[in-house]
Amino acid sequence: MGGSRVQVNKPHKSRFSSKSSRSLHKVSQKDKNRIAKSDRNATKGARAARLQRSKMLREQTRAAFLKEKRASSGSASPPRLILLFPLSPSVNVNSLAEDLLRLLSTEGAGALSSTVASSEYKLRATVLQAPHGDLLSCMEMAKVADLIAFVASATEESTCDYIDSFGSQCLSVFRSLGLPSTVVLIRDLPIELKRRNDAKKTCTSSLTSEFPEDCKFYPADTKDDLHKFMWLFKEQRLTTPHWRNQRPYLMAQKVDMVPDDSNPGKCTLLLTGYTRAHSLSVNQLVHVSGAGDFQLGKIEILKDPIPLNARKEHNAMDSDDIQDVEVIRSLAPDPLNEEPLLVENVPDPLAGEQTWPTEAEMAEADRNQKQKRLRKKNLPRGTSEYQAAWIIDDTDEEDSDAKDEDADDDDEDDDGMVLDEGESGFPSQEGTNNPDFEDQASLYLRDSDEETENDSVMMEGENLTREQIEAEIKKIKEAHAEDEEFPDEVDTPLDVPARKRFAKYRGLKSFRTSSWDPKESLPPEYARIFAFDNFARTQKHVIAKALEMEQESRDNRVPAGSYARIYIKDIPLDIASKLCAVSRRAPIILCGLLQHESKMSVLHFSIKKHDSYDAPIKSKEEFIFHVGFRQFVARPIFSTDNVNSDKHKMERFLHAGRFSIASIYAPISFPPLPLIVLKGAGGASTPTVAAVGSLRSIDPDRIVLKKIILTGYPQRVSKLKATVRYMFHNPEDVRWFKSLWKCGQSAVAVVELRNLLVHMAQ
Repeated sequence: MGGSRVQVNKPHKSRFSSKSSRSLHKVSQKDKNRIAKSDRNATKGARAARLQRSKMLREQTRAAFLKEKRASSGSASPPRLILLFPLSPSVNVNSLAEDLLRLLSTEGAGALSSTVASSEYKLRATVLQAPHGDLLSCMEMAKVADLIAFVASATEESTCDYIDSFGSQCLSVFRSLGLPSTVVLIRDLPIELKRRNDAKKTCTSSLTSEFPEDCKFYPADTKDDLHKFMWLFKEQRLTTPHWRNQRPYLMAQKVDMVPDDSNPGKCTLLLTGYTRAHSLSVNQLVHVSGAGDFQLGKIEILKDPIPLNARKEHNAMDSDDIQDVEVIRSLAPDPLNEEPLLVENVPDPLAGEQTWPTEAEMAEADRNQKQKRLRKKNLPRGTSEYQAAWIIDDTDEEDSDAKDEDADDDDEDDDGMVLDEGESGFPSQEGTNNPDFEDQASLYLRDSDEETENDSVMMEGENLTREQIEAEIKKIKEAHAEDEEFPDEVDTPLDVPARKRFAKYRGLKSFRTSSWDPKESLPPEYARIFAFDNFARTQKHVIAKALEMEQESRDNRVPAGSYARIYIKDIPLDIASKLCAVSRRAPIILCGLLQHESKMSVLHFSIKKHDSYDAPIKSKEEFIFHVGFRQFVARPIFSTDNVNSDKHKMERFLHAGRFSIASIYAPISFPPLPLIVLKGAGGASTPTVAAVGSLRSIDPDRIVLKKIILTGYPQRVSKLKATVRYMFHNPEDVRWFKSLWKCGQSAVAVVELRNLLVHMAQ
């Protein structure tokens, strides 16, 4: 057949010679599993590791949650502290407290104790009533409360006034301290169901913005309402501020004092209550609110008077004689391990001494001394070598002719100027110390005492008349307004030369980059305070050491949740008697101190003026500082917070709407800690809130400088030259400050003029 094609085997059909050999190249399933076994095992092992890790994290979270729940609501946990705070004076907190205690108490009637144990709810609770109008008592109660129950009244006449001014002020203070778990209980709701729901909805919508998002609103009129609230409260996971959980503390259920026969004027204070947060060591120092830091005499662990599973009906907390409580164990301090009550450092006067100089050093010192005698400068008294290096050479009036000035202008381009204090400067200067413009280059014990005597006339001038007080208040308000509008600007006095009045000030080429020695001319008293080489590292080490000691040693520590009686020794009789009187209306709080927390240093707080305080807050004015559980009186110095500079400008007033740094002498405390600043009024019984903030750092070497701007009236300005009138009033002052104008280190006529040669118009 001519047209037939010969069949050609295609390559894919001719790869194998026979059917039997066609599947030889294929790998068997067994071999495939063997080859891929390692990869699958690796993948399977990584997935198993992830699953195992996730399971381990879940188990750790569950165990931590169960541990926290047992610690807060178990039989070994202390009673939960419930603070009932009325938002307005129309709220009756006493009736609500009685209803809660009767609901929890096993006794049907009779006198009720503030601490009860409920077998039905399996809960122990202490109900505190905040007195409306007493700010200090409300603050102390809020510091230890596990739950703050804000009580509002839903009556028709108070529909638009659920919270008054005092309630708003306390609420802002509680926010600054750190709010624990919060609820709002609504009282006086109508009986009718529709009106009841409408009143509850209106109250809730009005108060929602004032409280945290997780805050719940509960009606609290009937027994069923309180029963529902208590069941939810029993299962609620309570949150507390972080600063409170760093130290052990105790709220005293009973306060008593025992006179010390061997030490007249002293006594032993007895505080009885439940220890909280951490275990308390008998060897550590404690702080008693309103009294100070002390050592412990001993600790007695007592039998719990209100056990959760009590079989007897007698309530031991109602007994007035607390000495009848059974003592389980007594702990005495160890003299070798007891923390010393060290407040101030004892400086060694020979610590700065050096070795005997060599002959070459002595010969060089003699040559330098001869050169100094040949070229002698007129320096103010008390000027150090570091300060003398800043003084220009052409300060003598008799040697300052025009030719020397031109030569010095070429050689002294980078020189600034520093002089000593005005009152110790020139012999002819007397009585020129003006407290409004005093320099505060650093926090000195000596300088602070001298300057605050003039700055605190309003506090210490008790013999002033009413007209004088009003004039002083008006003067302070005018100075505050002027400082806010024209900060750092001053006028040269007419009766005092500028070179003498501003003798303690130094010209800086740059406030940010110019060098300033923080150890310059420190007074001997400054050696009595303590400083840290690395504060963050010290804090980490102290907290880790405290946790380690808590886990290891059990013989000298009282476990958290124990009912104990604390013996605090060497307390003055007058302070102990005041604490016994205060304990009837406010709780007395004892907190354990960490290492170094009794020593004095310089503390810096980030502070902001409170919105409700309208009066000016002047630097070096006396205030009451509440730092965590501590409270003391201090005179702060305000300054700016310059992030990119090691020097910070002092502020004469604390202005509203912005944060400043307040520096004070105080006992060391490790942050984070909240700050509440109170200002005591003259005739008022309760101080007012002046500012709020938090502890920033502890640094005695923080440089705080007072800056001034000399101002005048510009007459003519032409490129790089200007004629300014009334900045100086004599030619000597112009020549004295001439190097500052040359280097562009000052400001004149309100605006900053750089590189100007200032001519005084005669």
